[in-house]
Amino acid sequence: MKKLYAMLPAALALGLAGGGALAQDAATAVAPAVEAATAAPIVEKGDVAWIMTSTLLVLFMALPGLALFYGGLVRSKNMLSVLMQVMVVFSLIAVLWVFYGYSLAFTEATPFIGSLDKLFLAGVTIDTLADTFTDNVKLPEYAFIAFQATFAGITGALVVGAFAERMKFSAVLVFSVIWFTLCYLPICHMVWGPGGLLLDDGALDFAGGTVVHINAGVAGLVGAYMVGKRIGFGREALTPHSLTLTMVGASMLWVGWFGFNAGSNLEATSGAALAFINTLVATAAAVLAWSLGEALFKGRPSMLGAASGAVAGLVAITPACGSVGPMGAIVIGLLSGFVCLWGVNGLKRMLGADDALDVFGVHGVGGILGAILTGVFTAPSLGGTGAEDFSIAGQVWIQTYSVLITIAWSAVVAVFAYKAADILVGLRVPEEEERQGLDVSAHGETAYHH
Repeated sequence: MKKLYAMLPAALALGLAGGGALAQDAATAVAPAVEAATAAPIVEKGDVAWIMTSTLLVLFMALPGLALFYGGLVRSKNMLSVLMQVMVVFSLIAVLWVFYGYSLAFTEATPFIGSLDKLFLAGVTIDTLADTFTDNVKLPEYAFIAFQATFAGITGALVVGAFAERMKFSAVLVFSVIWFTLCYLPICHMVWGPGGLLLDDGALDFAGGTVVHINAGVAGLVGAYMVGKRIGFGREALTPHSLTLTMVGASMLWVGWFGFNAGSNLEATSGAALAFINTLVATAAAVLAWSLGEALFKGRPSMLGAASGAVAGLVAITPACGSVGPMGAIVIGLLSGFVCLWGVNGLKRMLGADDALDVFGVHGVGGILGAILTGVFTAPSLGGTGAEDFSIAGQVWIQTYSVLITIAWSAVVAVFAYKAADILVGLRVPEEEERQGLDVSAHGETAYHH
């Protein structure tokens, strides 16, 4: 831009001295400089600061947020095993992400998966840039890679809640590697990657309704079936050992989710502000709805219900947060509170699976609901940011189609991944170790000393 400004006085002088022809020649000479300056990529310090802050917030969601939320829900003898699984699975996937995950998810090759052009981050340097939603505004590629690594990591960590308290630690890791490679990466590419099938079809998933929540929820449900029910399930009270920690973890998830949702705008603009307020009000509405539902159907609201409602609202607003208005977000939050309450009670009984920490009932059901309602409330007539010719029916079909593909893909790969883990190391701990608790039997530690 400095060079452009330096040329303008000379052009003006030529125009005054030599008449119209010289002025025209000067304008012609300046035009390429103007065009080049306009097209030059811009890296805004505010955007960089926001994406790095958002990355930290998503990390905070997983560690300690998700870990404490899950840890409080299991029995005290399995507390450390859940913390360990969340931390190690997150760490494992973060490393695999930079090895080959980023390349397969965010390079262009086929509609289903990317290429290995950036294997081990080949070609990525301190100077390379990643796109945002504005054509000439960019981010340092390292910042974008780190941000997306936290998404991949927390998705893998979400799954462990379904088979908590009875799966071998080695099997958890084997499953996580296979499922991340064959399921998370293709779905991520299809929804967010260049040339991705669902992206090109117009599917809306601002921050991960399909990629993260439906994906993890389905894999968790498959795991609950394949690993089997916990000893005593349906006969003994397998109650949470610390709802205090669960509430603290849920609150951390809510805080961290602002990085998850508003960070997905990739720029510190009004788009991030929209995702931010939607994340706030949808979650609050879901807390109220779940608590009201429990009061109506169970006679009294519970702290566990309020915490679960918060997570349900966060899940449901995730795909919609960048394209619906605050009133639409509140409706989505209210509906998610009631629907996910049914998901962890009525639907869970119908399915007959021991989904220990209700991964499918909250993340699967909430993700499906949110993904489909995104097609409704993105309509400008309902306060959304859709185009004037936005078709609710057409978008709802695209959203449903993307949900069905995600469910089918995740289920098939999950079956394969669990089977492979079973063959390689065995899925389930012996009965004696399960009764003793995985803290001692798998890790030689106890969470509490009496």
